[in-house]
Amino acid sequence: MSKNKKLKNVTIGHVFKTIVWPRKKHLSVGLLLVIISRLSGLVLPGASKYLLDDVIPNKDTTLLMWLILVVSIAIVIQAVTSFALTQILSVEAQHLISQLRAKVQRHIIQLPIRFFDNTKTGELVSRIMTDVEGVRNLVGTGFAQMIGGVLTSLICLAVLIYLSPLMTFFVLFPVAIFGLISLKAFGKIRPIFRERGVINAEVTGRLTETLGGVRVIKGFNAEEQEIKTFEDGVMRLFLNVKKSLITTSIVTSSATLLLGLASAGIMGIGGYLIMTGDITTGDFLAFTLFLGFMIAPILQMSNIGSQFTEAFAGLDRTEEILNMPLEDDGGLRVISPAHIYGDVVFDSVSFAYEPGKEVVQDISFKAPSGSVTALVGTSGSGKSTIAGLAASFLNPASGLITVDGLDLQHISLKSYRSRLGVVLQDDFLFEGTIRDNIMFPRPNASEEQLQQAVAAAHVQEFTDRFEDGLNTLIGERGVKLSGGQRQRIAIARAILADPRILILDEATSNLDTESESLIQASLKSLMQGRTTFVIAHRLSTIRQADQILVIEQGRIVERGQHEELLQQQGRYYQLYTYQARI
Repeated sequence: MSKNKKLKNVTIGHVFKTIVWPRKKHLSVGLLLVIISRLSGLVLPGASKYLLDDVIPNKDTTLLMWLILVVSIAIVIQAVTSFALTQILSVEAQHLISQLRAKVQRHIIQLPIRFFDNTKTGELVSRIMTDVEGVRNLVGTGFAQMIGGVLTSLICLAVLIYLSPLMTFFVLFPVAIFGLISLKAFGKIRPIFRERGVINAEVTGRLTETLGGVRVIKGFNAEEQEIKTFEDGVMRLFLNVKKSLITTSIVTSSATLLLGLASAGIMGIGGYLIMTGDITTGDFLAFTLFLGFMIAPILQMSNIGSQFTEAFAGLDRTEEILNMPLEDDGGLRVISPAHIYGDVVFDSVSFAYEPGKEVVQDISFKAPSGSVTALVGTSGSGKSTIAGLAASFLNPASGLITVDGLDLQHISLKSYRSRLGVVLQDDFLFEGTIRDNIMFPRPNASEEQLQQAVAAAHVQEFTDRFEDGLNTLIGERGVKLSGGQRQRIAIARAILADPRILILDEATSNLDTESESLIQASLKSLMQGRTTFVIAHRLSTIRQADQILVIEQGRIVERGQHEELLQQQGRYYQLYTYQARI
């Protein structure tokens, strides 16, 4: 994701179409409840006029009782509608948040591998969990309260004009100024909220890395360094919040000042009009109460406006993610072959992570079904990139990769990867049990199939020593296991997946000599009848390969079988004899 790329603002129309309108039923009920609640809330100020002008001067106890009864009923209605409103809209808002989180996670997990190579895990967690939270204000009580507030203000305005046009127009002037200040402020605060999302994602990303790499941090005595990095991030977050608080406090303070001055003016005008007999004391009391009921929603709307602005800022960032093209996007991958046999052909394939900087250049070779192709060479020569292209993690910049004669870029990823197995050098294990991790590619595999995979990868050699056996919890990323144990679990996982195309990237690098000898036999049975790509620095592990490709600076410099390449005494011979001396 480009940090410098300017985000497009999500429009009100887009939000209405995608978020508000689909929930029109909930919002309509909520709006009805708000109207009932607000109308019942206006009973009290209306009753006060009759209390002062009719009940008290006439000592009418019957009317007093009726007033008390009506006001009490109105208060009960307010309480019930308020409770129902919260139950209906707040619950729906949380439901929307959960749906959006699932939608964003679904989209992110289907993005190309290159996206994840350039984005921190913690940043993505923040995108999924935090950015969407603000939408609760668009669908929750905030939206209904805003509509209800507008309605209440309009009703109160009509009553105020009826009671005293002079005092009403005096009040409207500062209210209009306050409205202009609020609009200006919310325009400035949206980029601040959006920046806060970016900072929060960066801080969360670094924190996730810190906690995941705590052994490295402690091993290099770098606790203070990480503490300082986190403190700097938290301070950036604080300064952003401070900036938004200054803006919102300007709105609040201007409201206090302008509406306070309006109240002082009303006191003077109202007192004068009472003395001249133009209005009654009851009129004045009712006016002040209705004025409060008109101003309160306006002040509330300034707060809701801030929440809406935050919600729109979060949606800006959410839409940025959702607009990114998926890995299987573009309508090209439409072929879903019934069977994949595994005839893989690279034809003049080149690839570059950055334009103009090719990592592999003009790679051509055939890997027939059931054959073993070994990729050897120094670190950074392009071996893993070729394996990534074969796994369809990457797409070639030029040239063609075919599987069973079909262009790999036209084959459905779901179809292709269902027959693909991958064992990486630092293979990822999930928190849970050994059993869960082995059964990850085939959760519905039978116990017999599981035990066959366990035996083939010699996993039982160490699980038999554990009290809980295959049900042993391994901790996050398998931290409770040795490197060799983790590698054997990864190999068992690949065996259980029963792939047609297999990629082994340094699959035996974490094994000691004894474990490696056990695994070699397992790998031989695993590779039987499968198209296999093997990347290994230990050249002893790829002697039996059908073809060995020696990669240097992104090009194939030698190809052939083990004995054949040794006889040529070229680059492969140099690598092999160098390792033999070690």
